[in-house]
Amino acid sequence: MSRMIFINLPVADLERAKKFYSSIGFTNEPRFTDDTAAAMTLSETIHLVLLTPGKWEQFSNKAKTDPYRTSSAIYAVTCDSRDAVDEMLARVADAGGKPDSNPPQDFEFMYSRSFEDPEGYDWEMVWMDPATAELGSQEFNDLGGTYSGEEGVK
Repeated sequence: MSRMIFINLPVADLERAKKFYSSIGFTNEPRFTDDTAAAMTLSETIHLVLLTPGKWEQFSNKAKTDPYRTSSAIYAVTCDSRDAVDEMLARVADAGGKPDSNPPQDFEFMYSRSFEDPEGYDWEMVWMDPATAELGSQEFNDLGGTYSGEEGVK
């Protein structure tokens, strides 16, 4: 069985969050959804669990941060093409999210755009050229590529 990831996010408005994520391609899993939580599936291995503040407190002893003011993570998801990245950001805008909340990154071999969901969480949609991904950054550089990690594309 493949390993799965479940991203648990506290949300102030569960219905708004469910509607937003459904609009951008997630599917609600009703077996794990009630008035305090909603399980949303993007793929067989990527799941999002939206939790009301009271439900969140059952899972974490830490205080919830304000995602509109602070950022502790960016949730990145791959897309099959550059066009798919752009199509997702168009759906985000139509669904009430904030597209391009951080500057787009457009490298020869990688393209990404970010968005902020209605609850303030940061997401990034990423396409990477499969041949470059196979190489890794060091071999890409050795073959004359211009990517150098921290410094970006030159």
